[in-house]
Amino acid sequence: MGGYPWVVEHGSAFTRVMLAGNITVVMLFMVNATFRGAGDAAIAMRTLWLANGINIALGPCLIFGIGPFPKLGIVGAAIATNIGRGTGALYALSRLFRAGGRFDIKRHHLRLEPQIMARLIRLSATGTFQVFIGMASWIGLVRIISSFGSNAVAGYTFGIRVILFALLPSWGMSNAAATMVGQALGAKNPDRAERAVWRAGFYNMIFLGLVGFIFILFAPQIIWFYTADPDVAKYGVDCLRIVAYGFLFYAYGMVLGQSFNGAGDTWTPTIINLFVFWLWEIPLAYVLGVKFDLGPRGVFVAMTVAFSTLAIVSAAVFRRGRWKTRTV
Repeated sequence: MGGYPWVVEHGSAFTRVMLAGNITVVMLFMVNATFRGAGDAAIAMRTLWLANGINIALGPCLIFGIGPFPKLGIVGAAIATNIGRGTGALYALSRLFRAGGRFDIKRHHLRLEPQIMARLIRLSATGTFQVFIGMASWIGLVRIISSFGSNAVAGYTFGIRVILFALLPSWGMSNAAATMVGQALGAKNPDRAERAVWRAGFYNMIFLGLVGFIFILFAPQIIWFYTADPDVAKYGVDCLRIVAYGFLFYAYGMVLGQSFNGAGDTWTPTIINLFVFWLWEIPLAYVLGVKFDLGPRGVFVAMTVAFSTLAIVSAAVFRRGRWKTRTV
């Protein structure tokens, strides 16, 4: 407990510095979303490369005082992050306002549009709740897994980190599908939007299928890269392998969910996520893991079942086609 005041002091300083850079974070995300919505995800990608590259290079220098840089400790990490994000935001703005670019922004465009702002708030509020549902469900799963001991929690953490990293390209493909849906509906061509979704889902299925196959075959080698403790590794291997069996379904579920968002129907995936992750996955994880005495494996099975359910329910709702009539 002797180090607690140090943690509070430095943690508070870190938090203050990070909060000071919130406006650059908002600007960075907003401009990148603008380019992605216009179908130019390459600029958004280069912006994040620049921001993260500066953060990675500058972080150790400011934390440890390398070369001419001052030694700032954890506060240095926050400063490096803000400098990286600020530079990325400036680069994105330069691409947004440059002459001859994708957008032709004039002075008369820089005015308040209350009706558009109200629609953005309405859509973003639902989208925020949608993300909260998905992220908070992981907390519920950790609570169940924690009842099986610290080794189970550690193994789950290693496994899920690898899984979330592997899902990043799939999220990119899902966002691309959402962009294509929005553009096709804007062009009054819903059939093209539907074809784009199923094609993106198929490509995503091929990618995640290959990743899942690798996870199933080489789960021990992947987990042992992070820990050599056999009591921890066995849970990480189980997490990686069992969850990977649901990747083929989840590939379609991710694309379909984002496609609803691209059509402006943010409530449909929100309701589906609420049902799948909170009313189905978490209770099932508790029943399989605790009541049926399957332990952490029961939780991992529940995750796989939830991924599959997400894809099936999303596909059934998507085929009904009500999203084609949405207006933003």
